[in-house]
Amino acid sequence: DAIPSADQIRITTSLKSQRGSVWTKNKSIFEYWEVEVTFRVTGRGRIGADGLAIWFTEEQGMEGPVFGAADKWNGVGIFFDSFDNDGKKNNPGVIVVGNNGKLLYDHHNDGSTQALASCQRDFRNKPYPVRAKITYYQKTLTVLINNGFTPDKEDYEFCAKVEDMVLPSQGYFGISAATGGLADDHDVLSFLTFQLTEPGKEVPTPDAEIPQKDKEKYQEEFEHFQQELDKKKEEFQKEHPDVQGQPGKLYEQFFTDDPFETVNDRELRQIFEGQNRIHLEIKQLNRQLDMILDEQRRYVSAITDEIAKRGAGVPGQQEQVSQQQIDTVVKTQEEVIRQVNEMRNSMADTLRLLSGAQHPGSAAGVYETTQHFNDIKEHLHVVKRDIEHLVQRNMPSSEKSKCPDLPPFPSCLSTMHFFIFVAVQTVLFIAYIMYR
Repeated sequence: DAIPSADQIRITTSLKSQRGSVWTKNKSIFEYWEVEVTFRVTGRGRIGADGLAIWFTEEQGMEGPVFGAADKWNGVGIFFDSFDNDGKKNNPGVIVVGNNGKLLYDHHNDGSTQALASCQRDFRNKPYPVRAKITYYQKTLTVLINNGFTPDKEDYEFCAKVEDMVLPSQGYFGISAATGGLADDHDVLSFLTFQLTEPGKEVPTPDAEIPQKDKEKYQEEFEHFQQELDKKKEEFQKEHPDVQGQPGKLYEQFFTDDPFETVNDRELRQIFEGQNRIHLEIKQLNRQLDMILDEQRRYVSAITDEIAKRGAGVPGQQEQVSQQQIDTVVKTQEEVIRQVNEMRNSMADTLRLLSGAQHPGSAAGVYETTQHFNDIKEHLHVVKRDIEHLVQRNMPSSEKSKCPDLPPFPSCLSTMHFFIFVAVQTVLFIAYIMYR
């Protein structure tokens, strides 16, 4: 069901029970490789189905039940699963599943029993195309995702990593998609493949890898395609002489019905830009929280080592005191790390809510998102005060304000002096009574 066009391939249309796939014609002979895939998954519903898959398999996967491709593949599939089959509310998500040619994919559990690695990412209805970078180098598979919130093509986030993974030395790259009772448009804009080589290793020239007969065939196909393209350009120029050399008018004619921005378009653009700024701020805050965690861990390690060194040669009670100091510092730092982790979890929840706000035309959705960020802001202020209090409490002794030393405590009276003092006081009291 795939539909190719000049600038993209629609793997499946937003109709029920569709399957489509695209595969390379020849096997890849790269030992290590990297692919960059740009795609869009769009649909009218709040929930979509079924999803999209990126493949590297020993044989081409024809039509089948696994996101439009055949089951029991030998290789790896990276699945962008839109529909939550197991009801655990962990979709849309990205799942890495390997297979040796004997495994049947577990659709009912969304592959959770077979997943080598996974992450939860919402890739539907984004303002910009979603990008996936998949790297296989020295038996390690890494998946990075650009979630489509920003126009920055290099704004990738870590998603999943699988170590000690053995893949076929040669195989086909492919991409497939499928729809079920629900349906989305699955469009692929680009699929770039790169060969990775170890430093210092000689790379064979591209001409040496392609037989002469295949090169002639590819050259003939390219010339035929170029002629068809030139012919279409000439026909278009004859049909539209008024837009020659004016790409702005051409864009206006084919992509907009009105050269002016409508109120709804402006509101949508402003909401997307606001979400983009919020997303960037949250990412920056997440990086700062990671830095705080690293500083706290280094601080705990340094304090522990220093106290251990000082208490190494001191016997008895001082060793016990040093151990108590270590326990106190470690507990306090664990409390700081726990609160910072709570902040990170809160940021993750915020990102999920932000990713879920795909229909900004609803005023209620915008209000709920704004209210949620206000709550997060208040929570951050509270946690910030708690962290400052803990940091001040755990400052080194040299930095704390020193209290003045107590005066020497007077020595105790002897028994004789005490009785003399009592006798003199008694005599004075009796004399005072008699005087009265």
